Amino acid sequence: MSAKSSPLTGLEYLAILGIILTWGINNAAAKVATHYLPPMLMGGLRFTAALAFLFPFIKPPFPAPRTLLAIVLLTGPIHFGIIYIAFSMADALSPLVVASQLWIPFTALFAWRVLGEDMPRAAVAGLVIAFLGVGWMSLDPHGAGDFPAVLLVTLASACWAMATVLVRKTPGIKPLKLQGLTAVVAAPALLGLSALFETNQVAKIEAAPPIAWLCVLFAGVVSTIGASALLFWLVQRREAGRVAPYFLLTPLVSCTIGVLFLGDRLSPQLLVGGGATMVGVALVALTEQRAKALESAAKTV
Repeated sequence: MSAKSSPLTGLEYLAILGIILTWGINNAAAKVATHYLPPMLMGGLRFTAALAFLFPFIKPPFPAPRTLLAIVLLTGPIHFGIIYIAFSMADALSPLVVASQLWIPFTALFAWRVLGEDMPRAAVAGLVIAFLGVGWMSLDPHGAGDFPAVLLVTLASACWAMATVLVRKTPGIKPLKLQGLTAVVAAPALLGLSALFETNQVAKIEAAPPIAWLCVLFAGVVSTIGASALLFWLVQRREAGRVAPYFLLTPLVSCTIGVLFLGDRLSPQLLVGGGATMVGVALVALTEQRAKALESAAKTV
């Protein structure tokens, strides 16, 4: 039995748990931070904090400039600019977190169109179920006011998915290096957009309580750097498909925080729609994992 096919160790399970908790808490942290700070400013501050730690990882060689620029724009100012605006608009966290998981079926769809990867029927079914689930969840009377924010999160998920596909076309970029390059572009871009389109930044910075700054630091340091380092360590030891399905538990952490601490209301329609979305996303993720396993097995024959 090879090392990559052997059972996961206790330390690897702890790393997976750490990533799930970090990403789950980070969603709630973003919601809290954008309650006190303008969304573009919050994003700029997040990437400024990250850049302070990631700068040493920004070393040549670099990928093709056009592809690299597209990746860092999509994963940085575009994705986070859109998603932080959505978080600042919405009353509830839970629908946004569920909708953010659409990046998985979007990735499968874009990989099919751009990379020519297979799109099995089960993945197509999962994609349809996921989008119908988001639609049903968004029609809930208690969450209808958050529908524009859900649409923005869906758009942000599509941007993240396209960047993921571009990264697949550009192998060899280490995660912390890519995060550093993203921060180099995202920090000044989001701060500049904040200066152009947002108001009262100084007053809001002065009025922001300590919890807002803790949330910014958590996003910039613990999530951007800590979770990425753990993920990089995992995928060096294991195939990504072995560990990726566990990360579907992330919305459970965020939704629990939303219900217990942020006043989210989980109506039957939200539960059914959110559940359907996660079933669809899981179907896409597990289908992709199985397809890669079969491909890997075929190459060894």
